[in-house]
Amino acid sequence: MLELKHISFAVPEEGTNQTKIILDDISLTIEDRQFVAITGPNGGGKSTLAKIIAGIERPTQGKIFYNGQDITDYSITQRAQLGIGFAFQQPVRFKGITVKDLITLAAGKKLSTSSACEYLSEVGLCARDYINREVNASLSGGELKRIEIATILARKTLLSVFDEPEAGIDLWSFSNLIRIFERMHQEPQGAIVIISHQERILNIADRIVVIAEGRVLEADEKEAILPRILDRSMECRFQK
Repeated sequence: MLELKHISFAVPEEGTNQTKIILDDISLTIEDRQFVAITGPNGGGKSTLAKIIAGIERPTQGKIFYNGQDITDYSITQRAQLGIGFAFQQPVRFKGITVKDLITLAAGKKLSTSSACEYLSEVGLCARDYINREVNASLSGGELKRIEIATILARKTLLSVFDEPEAGIDLWSFSNLIRIFERMHQEPQGAIVIISHQERILNIADRIVVIAEGRVLEADEKEAILPRILDRSMECRFQK
């Protein structure tokens, strides 16, 4: 279980002695095996919150607990060792490293080619076409996203955090991502946190959290909150 207690995050405002508040007193609990979608307007602090959960950023106030352990000052590497995985909005490319190398590194042990191929098959990629390719600019955004998810599967993360996984990918790849997330959610252990605006992702979540201007506006079960989000979305469309 992940607990965020009174998390705030601020950065210096350029050219002034003031600070800009990005997150303001956020408290959340993410239960084991729970699928939580975090949504809200652009610039509201969602991606910053994801980076704080992963250990890329550290809060200026508040505490983070994972299974009762205070991990507030843990690095991204230390959190990964506890089973927390993070998928970037724009996956990193690694020139000179093959897909097999990347999956093997994620697994933390020597993998046979057939074992590495199984992870690629799970994310809908033809293993023989990708296993020996470099993780470089020749791969599309959708291919990189699925390879990154394959590394998370290989790492066997207990908490997987995705920052807008739909960004920059085509519709076909997005449909495959939805199926991957559904399969991940059916696993016997592991929680999922996804930052997203996409209705199809919100619709497969257990719980939805709405963040705006650095604060939690509402957090509830999907069945209670999604109709309100869709109603507001329709109102905004008619007002334009």
